[in-house]
Amino acid sequence: MNFWETITGSDLTREWKAFETRAEALPADYRAAWEEIKGHLSSYADFTGRNLTPIVDNALGLLEETAADGQSIHEVLGGDIEGFCAALAGGEGARSYRDRWREQLNRNVARKLGRLGG
Repeated sequence: MNFWETITGSDLTREWKAFETRAEALPADYRAAWEEIKGHLSSYADFTGRNLTPIVDNALGLLEETAADGQSIHEVLGGDIEGFCAALAGGEGARSYRDRWREQLNRNVARKLGRLGG
């Protein structure tokens, strides 16, 4: 990846298009699960979403392999796709962008209150 691709994000666009092309080959129930997975994982993205690329690639690979083996999507993911995504993103309690923003806001408020009280 060169500097220009990093700045413009063209490398990410290319990778996500490749993911979507791969997902189109999945059976319908797998495609529906893929859409849910993308939605749930998006909350764990950093500013650019680059941190999700390997995670999404592995999740899609799992879906492709299990679909080829003939397993049902419920055998693979169970009924808790959100929990599956949390585990992929780093386990239960993985910090989402909301958590990071909340912590930053709390630090800023505490700093301001410290100045007012001191």
